Amino acid sequence: MNMKSVQINKYGGSEVMEINQNTKPPNPLPDKILVKVKAAGVNPVDWKIREGYMQQMMPLRFPSTLGMDFSGIIKQVGGDREQQDLPTDFKPGDEVYGQATVLNGGSGSFAEMALANVDSIAPKPKSLSHIEASSLPLVGVSAWQAIVENIVLSEGQKILIHGGAGGIGSIAIQLAKFLRAYVATTVSPDDMEFVKQLGADDAIDYKSQTFGDLLHDYDAVFDTVGGQTYTKSFKVLKRNGIIVSMIEQPNKDLMEQFGVTAIFLFTQVNRERLTQLGQWVAQNNIKVHIDKTFSIDEAAKALDYVKDIHPRGKIALTM
Repeated sequence: MNMKSVQINKYGGSEVMEINQNTKPPNPLPDKILVKVKAAGVNPVDWKIREGYMQQMMPLRFPSTLGMDFSGIIKQVGGDREQQDLPTDFKPGDEVYGQATVLNGGSGSFAEMALANVDSIAPKPKSLSHIEASSLPLVGVSAWQAIVENIVLSEGQKILIHGGAGGIGSIAIQLAKFLRAYVATTVSPDDMEFVKQLGADDAIDYKSQTFGDLLHDYDAVFDTVGGQTYTKSFKVLKRNGIIVSMIEQPNKDLMEQFGVTAIFLFTQVNRERLTQLGQWVAQNNIKVHIDKTFSIDEAAKALDYVKDIHPRGKIALTM
């Protein structure tokens, strides 16, 4: 039984993406799980991998199936071995979500079936559809790592979240509000209402307003934008404040000048974080906003959409 997958044979733009109708399903290996993919989340990193931005750190072996995030149903656990040999309580038929990226020993999530490491998946949040759950792993864990683990945000603190309408920002706002912080966010004028519905206390139009003049004495900044937005954020913080960026490496001069801690966040999606995230989402009616869905056949269009349009919330592929 062959399957459909989205593959590339070289680095490049959307023209290098091919729908392979006759991909051999991956062989389940002892420490991995074979999943029937119901939906796959699309992230900006997917087009960056396609275009070769990551090849110095993690070169691909071609043909390579694209895609990181997914939600689906377990088909097989750990090859032909007995299930109890695996360090897991997963079994065929379970609904799971997580990552299946080839950069981490998976087989790529833009496919009808995918192989994933046991440590890269967790039970799917029951409150979410497969499309919503597939859009959560990278952005949800990024927000979780930044706000819960690095910033350790607490009640009554003030946080500025840049790019609040994006995939990461829209989860980060809800997480910060759950922790009872005061949340300011920068967005485009079209997204002001959207982020207020998510719970933002203060929405700043980055096109016509200067956040650096409006905000002072903040405990934390979470930056998903980079560039000048990052450097201008230091003056918003109180001394001993913290800035976590998904884009920029810490700037020592600015850290010393403003007396703050700066951290670069490298997201690490693992079972423990996915489980905690999933429980929080399910218990607190967290919304995962899906801007648009594409079929697997339209994967090239989906990646271009993420690259060029900067969607509100997330994009997903349906199988």
